[in-house]
Amino acid sequence: MKKLLTSVAVLAVCASGAALADTSGKKIAFSNNYAGNSWRQAMLKSYDQITKKAVEDKVVAAADVFTTADQEVPTQAAQIQNLILQGYDAIVINAASPDALNGAVKQACDAGIVVVSFDGVVTEPCAYRVVVDYEDMGKQEIEQMKALHPDGGNLLEIRGLAGTSIDDAIHKGLEEGVKANPQFKIVNSVTGNWDQTTAQKAVATVLPSLPDIVGVVTQGGDGYGAAQAFAAAGKPRPTIIMGNRQDELQWWKEQKEKDGYKTWSASIAPGVSTLAFWVAQQVLDGRTDIPHDLLVPYLAFTQDDFEAVLPTIPEGGVASKEYTLDEAKKAIEANIK
Repeated sequence: MKKLLTSVAVLAVCASGAALADTSGKKIAFSNNYAGNSWRQAMLKSYDQITKKAVEDKVVAAADVFTTADQEVPTQAAQIQNLILQGYDAIVINAASPDALNGAVKQACDAGIVVVSFDGVVTEPCAYRVVVDYEDMGKQEIEQMKALHPDGGNLLEIRGLAGTSIDDAIHKGLEEGVKANPQFKIVNSVTGNWDQTTAQKAVATVLPSLPDIVGVVTQGGDGYGAAQAFAAAGKPRPTIIMGNRQDELQWWKEQKEKDGYKTWSASIAPGVSTLAFWVAQQVLDGRTDIPHDLLVPYLAFTQDDFEAVLPTIPEGGVASKEYTLDEAKKAIEANIK
């Protein structure tokens, strides 16, 4: 009878989606395809900060980070296959491609490994995805442009890392925003890799051939580089959408103090990597109610509130938010509801 009651209790816990297992012996790996800009560096710093404490507190046995030396899909696929062989219980992944890694991800799932993708997500159904509505962010950039330039005008687009789900989604949102607001026209598009230096060079290359530009729509990490390129070319300063980087917001503050310059800033918080970690830990802990797609808001700043956050961002850093386990549980619950 006692055994029957225990079984009933376990079934009740399973039905509620509550955690059942001890994860202190579990190992989680982080497969990251790129670290060459301030956002990715902040992402890794946030991840290290949270996971190091999780290991010290014996929540998990390991939370190792593996960053590929290039941005190529085959390299990251091979990395994932190596992590499978090394016996990790879960893999958190910032993917180089939404679909080209699906084969390696499926191999991991088939081996009983939990896979949680974020930022650059994968489409393989067995994986979990911590996602931001990047399409909406792209649309919102055009809405912000409309508020500042109701008559419209020519826009320059700076894209991110080619082939990633983020780049595709923001670009799609921008296209939809322009379609809904035909007074705007994207007259050229350059690749900035979410990096100020790369963006500055790319913008400088096309500026001589461009008509007058009223605005620059971006993906983050490229706003300050664009501003520098326009200044160096002696071109009129356009409205540049920012991406929550410290140097961008500092430049915005200086321009605002000089003549009231107005813009908008938005990006995914680098600390979303810590939410992906906790989602992996919770799945390993036996939770059965976690949706495979979890939506989290992007972080945006307006003309009225960006100056308040600026002093909290390290020089060369990005506005961020790290998730505690309790906050991660609340984010999961919000998606369930």
